[in-house]
Amino acid sequence: MSLRFRLVMAGALAVVLALALAALGLSSLFGRHVEQRSLSELSANLDQVLAGLDTSAQGLAILKSPADPRFEQPYSGLYWQIDTPTQSLRSRSLWDATLRLPVAPGASGTAQTYHLAGPNGQTLLALAREIILPERLGHQKTLAIAAIDEADLIKMRHAFVSDMLPYLVLLAVVLVVAGWFQVTVGLQPLAHLGDKVGELQSDPNQRMGSGWPKEVGVLAGKVDILLDTRASDLERARMRAADLAHGLKTPLQALIGEAEELRGAGLAGIAEGIEDIVDSMRKTVDRELARAFRQYRKTSVRVSPSEVVAGIVAVVQKTPDGKRVAWHIDVPRSHCVTLNSGDLADALGALIENAARHAKTKVTIGGHIAADQVVLSICDDGPGIPADQRATMLSRFARADEGGSGLGLAIAHEIITSAGGEITLEDAGPGLKILLRLNAGKAAKTFEEYPHDRSSRPS
Repeated sequence: MSLRFRLVMAGALAVVLALALAALGLSSLFGRHVEQRSLSELSANLDQVLAGLDTSAQGLAILKSPADPRFEQPYSGLYWQIDTPTQSLRSRSLWDATLRLPVAPGASGTAQTYHLAGPNGQTLLALAREIILPERLGHQKTLAIAAIDEADLIKMRHAFVSDMLPYLVLLAVVLVVAGWFQVTVGLQPLAHLGDKVGELQSDPNQRMGSGWPKEVGVLAGKVDILLDTRASDLERARMRAADLAHGLKTPLQALIGEAEELRGAGLAGIAEGIEDIVDSMRKTVDRELARAFRQYRKTSVRVSPSEVVAGIVAVVQKTPDGKRVAWHIDVPRSHCVTLNSGDLADALGALIENAARHAKTKVTIGGHIAADQVVLSICDDGPGIPADQRATMLSRFARADEGGSGLGLAIAHEIITSAGGEITLEDAGPGLKILLRLNAGKAAKTFEEYPHDRSSRPS
């Protein structure tokens, strides 16, 4: 699961939760507003009822009813009631029902709010006020009540939420899209960071550099410090390898001298054994020294395998093995790989020399593009290598015959895999086919080599 997906989903959940809470808050606020508005209307209705009170032959009467027609409709949901010690007056909408307060509001004249049971099981929001009538109306304590069905208030609240919901959904979509855009813009430096790390893999001499956002700049700086430290370590390792090579050169040369003396003394068998051991040690030292130089050498962004193959074949053709076989080369010049030219020459040189040594009549070298890789093939018509031994042949010192040091395939394998490529061995029927898959180069750039090239390595 990507970081972008996680951030967008977290943002979307936060938006939905926030809007849900906002909807609940707005609904509750609207409900209180509607209730206050209803209480204001009930207070105005009470004022109209009390203003319409007058005396008649039967006692108090309402000569002028409130204007709202719902007071005349039975069980309409809007009611009023006037109670005195001697009589009770009710709106026609109450019909035969009576409003009963749980607690009297008191004689202060201040209106009190109640939730009452109304006719037909209704729940009513009621406003009650206890007053003393004037002398002309009998100067008696009177309880005035006005009530409205709470179902009407709930319907208004639901209607408000229904009207608000589409806008909340639209707002949620806009906020989620805006959050996605924000995350995309915010994570862009991380994408650039990944691209830069990819450049570091193809060219270890590159650095992260400056110009990064503050949050990423710290990481980029740490990476540059790490790369500088690694470069220093590689330089010291290269120098130690060179010192080791020079240090071993004299003792090995001395052993060769001792072998010559033994041969002169008639101990040719012992001399040959010493020379074989010295030769093996020298090849091992040369290999490790070459490896140190490869680690130190700058990486070329683009090199043509066709040119490298042509140079190697021109040299191998001058050897006895190269002269006795026919060469078929088909590597297009337009193909380029991301690898140092010296490293590619080391890898291909070892493989082409092996092919020439084991081939019977011919060696075929080809190349083609597969996806974003250049695939090079080196085929010979020699005895080949059994399928169960091919993986072993890529390890150090493994060899299929008694000739050679067993380092050719291992050197090539190490170079190719360290450059992000792949090397495989297949049956050529007859013979052996070696396939090299290397990252295709996309830009032509030139990098100068460090002064310690092959020509300056300790011999």
